[in-house]
Amino acid sequence: MPKKAGVQERLGDSEKLTLNLGYVDLGRIDLLVREGFYANRSDVIRTAIRKHLDAHDAELRRSSERLTLDLGMRRFTRADLEAAKAAGQVLHVRVLGLASFDHDIPPDLARDAIGSVTVLGALQASAAVKAALADRIH
Repeated sequence: MPKKAGVQERLGDSEKLTLNLGYVDLGRIDLLVREGFYANRSDVIRTAIRKHLDAHDAELRRSSERLTLDLGMRRFTRADLEAAKAAGQVLHVRVLGLASFDHDIPPDLARDAIGSVTVLGALQASAAVKAALADRIH
């Protein structure tokens, strides 16, 4: 049975992941750490993932543009949603990265202002807002 290794600790701009690695791969990672190339297992795995994503940067950018995704972090405030509602606009949230809804947003305002939510990455919102938008989150 492979041993589990955490990829990222929960920080302000990251999400904690868990993955399974075979013993040989885990041993190789431990050797890199032991020899001083990296501070810890997470550092090795984060670096490997970044290098892999960098190698596909052009493809990722083309895809995000084609899908009209906001790239990075997109924060929605209560004022943003109130302004959209007042203007008669329905927001279609499309984010590659982190979509964050402030915790003072009431669920009924979220339902009135948001038509759909597509997030490739992480969605941060209160449990009430997530429940209110459950049928609109893809």
